Amino acid sequence: MKYYIIAGEASGDLHGSNLIKQIKQLDDAADIRCWGGDMMAQAGGHVVKHYKELAFMGFVEVVMNLRTIFRNLDWCKKDILAFQPDALVLIDYPGFNLRIAEWAKQQGLKVIYYISPQVWAWKESRVKKIRECVDKMLCILPFEKEFYHKWNYEAEYVGHPLIEVVKAAREAPPAPRFSDKPIIALLPGSRRQEVTEKLPVMLSMARYFPEYQFVMAQAPSLDDSFIRSFTDAYPNVSVVKGQTYALLLQASAALVTSGTATLETALFGVPEVVCYKGSPISYFFAKRLIKVKYISLVNLIMDKPVVKELIQHDLTEENLLKELTLILKDEARREQMKADYAVLWTLLGDGTASRKAAEAIVAAVNG
Repeated sequence: MKYYIIAGEASGDLHGSNLIKQIKQLDDAADIRCWGGDMMAQAGGHVVKHYKELAFMGFVEVVMNLRTIFRNLDWCKKDILAFQPDALVLIDYPGFNLRIAEWAKQQGLKVIYYISPQVWAWKESRVKKIRECVDKMLCILPFEKEFYHKWNYEAEYVGHPLIEVVKAAREAPPAPRFSDKPIIALLPGSRRQEVTEKLPVMLSMARYFPEYQFVMAQAPSLDDSFIRSFTDAYPNVSVVKGQTYALLLQASAALVTSGTATLETALFGVPEVVCYKGSPISYFFAKRLIKVKYISLVNLIMDKPVVKELIQHDLTEENLLKELTLILKDEARREQMKADYAVLWTLLGDGTASRKAAEAIVAAVNG
């Protein structure tokens, strides 16, 4: 069978790669064409557009790149029609993928969505479009199934694919130590815009904790000279690439931008502070549109403030110093956070999300 998969971000590339592996185990003749990254290509997908060309963050950045986005949409539609897939599989990336879903349904294609758009956070009305255009929704967060049920749309919860990824990393042979000092991990994100906003405040902590080595995980989408322009001023800051999980396995604490990284850090059991700061205009609109109590997945899933979130104006040197000191020095705070992390792990499934998603997709194609 022929599968066309669209992932527009680094996390989608990771989960898409594991999905491709499972589809290929279930369907020996699977022909998979995709938008994604290096991991999806290594898993056996034919990547025709790299996610590095697609990642625009925030309202302002999207508006500035509208011409490119519409050009990509047009090219994608033509490529799908030329390929004639038995199923179109969309992975997160809602601004783009929901437009493709609507068009694909009009073409009579079978549309499956893996990793639901966060319609529960903002623009709930998009559920109506999902109900019309998506034949099957595969959710990875435990509360999403009930959310869709309230809209008279039956979604399937497969568990979170990060469980299997983190489990494999924790069971792998340990990497060499990044430093003889205890380590504080910095995970500032994968987009230049977000790194520019947040990284200077995160790096300022290195002055207060000379006894620690601060190690930054550099995203593959960011070039070395850009990162060095921030880090070169700090002697106890180093940078690693492609070793985020090895870093988290060694870290005593972490400063993490919002998004999937907050959940990854928690699943590795690392006490963390969540740091978010966007452009003023983007934040202005986001604050008025987004309807959730928390911005980190850890707190959203647990429905309580497990980790501290420093958002926009609260992300200051003074506030971050206070919170980082707490998770490093206050043993009761560290133990409570880790206990909450253990509960979080149990809520996210048994580590077979990619397999369950692949089974659902192959069954839908053959059904």
